[in-house]
Amino acid sequence: IKWMSSLEAKFEDAKDKKPTAEKLERLRREKINRFRNQHRINIQGTDLPDPIATFDQLQKEYKVHPKIMENIQAAGFHVPTPIQMQAIPVMLHGREVLASAPTGSGKTLAFCIPLLTHLKQPRNKGFRALIISPTRELASQTHRELVKLAEGTGFRIHMIHKAAEAAKKFGPKSSKKF
Repeated sequence: IKWMSSLEAKFEDAKDKKPTAEKLERLRREKINRFRNQHRINIQGTDLPDPIATFDQLQKEYKVHPKIMENIQAAGFHVPTPIQMQAIPVMLHGREVLASAPTGSGKTLAFCIPLLTHLKQPRNKGFRALIISPTRELASQTHRELVKLAEGTGFRIHMIHKAAEAAKKFGPKSSKKF
């Protein structure tokens, strides 16, 4: 018979139990859910990627081009906004997203980073991505942000708002059909 106090018994029990994989996964999920609640991120779906807390995680976990990372820092973005925290990883995993966030919350950057990352590098194959905007003002904003983000990477960013002007600029028989 081994005699011990209740405190010693609790310590002894804790020493014997090793955390199981299920318990560790549950603790990780709880931590992620607390993070999402803290930042007011509401998300639905299955098998969702974890949100990011810093832009540095993009380079470590998703291999985002170093020049794009430099451009993010140069533009003055130090900490991702809630929409960026969750939307960027989801899109980098190739998932579809329907996101809603207030004006000025960083939605443009949230879809531009995955877009450039998926394109990987420039190619001479005409237009490879298309962003359709409901207004010319929004198209100009998106164009401006993409130009800043892609600076030094070799990507050519164009804004086409009149087909006739584009035909003159690229030529009617251009290989850059749009």
